[in-house]
Formats: sequence, structure tokens, C-alpha cells
Amino acid sequence: MRVLVLGTAAGGGVPQWNCACPGCAAARADRRLRRRHASIAVEAGPGRWYVVNATPDIGEQIEACPQLHPGPGRRDTPVAGVILTDAELDHTLGILRLREASGLRIAATGAVRAALADGLRLDAVLAPYAGISWTELPEKAPEALDGGPLEIQAVRMSGKRPRYAAELETAAGDAWVVALRVRDRRTGKVLVYAPCLAAWPAELDEALAGADCVFADGTFWDDEEPRRAGFTGRTATEMGHLPISGPGGTAGRLAVLPAARRLYTHLNNTNPLVDPDDAGHRRLAAAGIEVAREGTVIEL
Repeated sequence: MRVLVLGTAAGGGVPQWNCACPGCAAARADRRLRRRHASIAVEAGPGRWYVVNATPDIGEQIEACPQLHPGPGRRDTPVAGVILTDAELDHTLGILRLREASGLRIAATGAVRAALADGLRLDAVLAPYAGISWTELPEKAPEALDGGPLEIQAVRMSGKRPRYAAELETAAGDAWVVALRVRDRRTGKVLVYAPCLAAWPAELDEALAGADCVFADGTFWDDEEPRRAGFTGRTATEMGHLPISGPGGTAGRLAVLPAARRLYTHLNNTNPLVDPDDAGHRRLAAAGIEVAREGTVIEL
């Protein structure tokens, strides 16, 4: 299994267009510090890649990865489709940028599909350009992706809705936020991608127990970061993101996992980890944990 790291930032990216925090200011001064919205791509078969979460940066992310460049025909593309872990705008706006495709394959839970198709009228908006083919993201048991060697399964995380879908009528108990578990039947290797963690349910522990590579929500370094930064009166946990450090932080949980690779992604612009020289990197490295780097290719 091959995995491409396309982006590592939370909503707004780094720098965020309307933010002058130290992280954003540094990224404006040094382009090497910039981060695109969090996303990965997994290879479903030779020359066939699925993008996990379609961000506003998807065009630039594709251009930055030779594996995703079009060819050999003028309109041939290795981008086979999109898998969504939630319906947040920073994970779905990129679908609109794929309108030049002959058709779009999207795998998502029922709640996410309802939010996009009914709440945002995505199907209607894209119909004159490219029709959408929806696939239900399996929860109860893994299913083969495109009939190939990879199996995918959604691991339910929380019922955290995007703000635009707060009043949308959907079935009770729908899965709004999931982690994605991908298993390669050829090797038995397992990837878990969990960019949004409002809680740490038992189902996640089960999915992580046999994982070889884990991407986890690293939005905020500690629980007070959002309030300290001054852009909200809520803590990280109250905003729907478990912090990395402190009581209840996720670093301790990641440190004891058997996975060979444990990486944080989805960093907010206020997170000190956006600075590659911040001491937090060394603290995490001592526990065997990395901060994902854009452009990285991981082979499992």
C-alpha cells in the first residue's frame, strides 16, 4: 500500500488569509512553512489513487505530486475518486474543483452525503459539469475498494456536524465523523486515518490495535490553545478536537500503539508545531510520534 501526504493543516491552512498569528506570519515570510489542508491519497491499484477528503487546495495538491499528474492521454487521470471522513467544508470544497472530471466517485456515510447533496445541493450544482456517483462508506464490515486489493471501512468517531448542517434532518444516530481504516489484503498492512477526534471511542481502539500506520488529529497542542490565541472562548475539546498534550491528550495514547508510524496531521495555524523548530517536535519524537510532512510517500 502506498500513501501520499497531500496536506497537514486544519481549516484555513497555514497561513490563513485573515490571520496574523505568529504561525501565519512566519509562513508568509518563509514559504517552506506553509501547510495545505489535511488530506492523503491511497493507491487503490496501479495508477489509481483515491483522495481522502477533497480540500480547497486539491488542485495544488495534485500538481505537487507526480503520482497524481494526468496522462498518458490528455484527459486521463490517476485520481479515481474521493473518500470523505466528514462533511466539513475544509474537507469537501475541493469536490467543486474536480468539476472537469468525466464523473466523480465519492464514498461517504449517509449523513455526509445528505449534508452535501441536500444541504449544499452539491449534486445539482455539479450536474451540468460532472455527475456524482455515490458509494456508501461501509461501517459494519470492510469492503474492497474498486474490487482491488485494498479494503476500506469507516470507524465511527462522533456526531459532530458542520455548522451549515446543524438543522438538516437526518436519521438518528447517523455517522457524521468517521476515521478511515484501510487494509491491504496482499500484505495485511493497515492504515488508519483519523483527522478529527472529538472523542476517543472504543471502536477507535479496536481499529488501532492492528494498525501499522496511524494519522491522528493534531489540531491543537493543548486544551487552552484556542482561548489563549483569542479567536474563541471555547477550549479545544469544546471545539471538537482532543488536544495533543495535557490531561486527556492523545500523545499518550499514540505513544503506546504498536504502529510503526504514528503521525499528527490537521494542525491549526495557532499550533506551535507548525514551527518545525518548536520543542514539541522533540517531545513527540521521544515518544516515537511524528508530525506529518507534505509530499511524504509512505509504503506499507
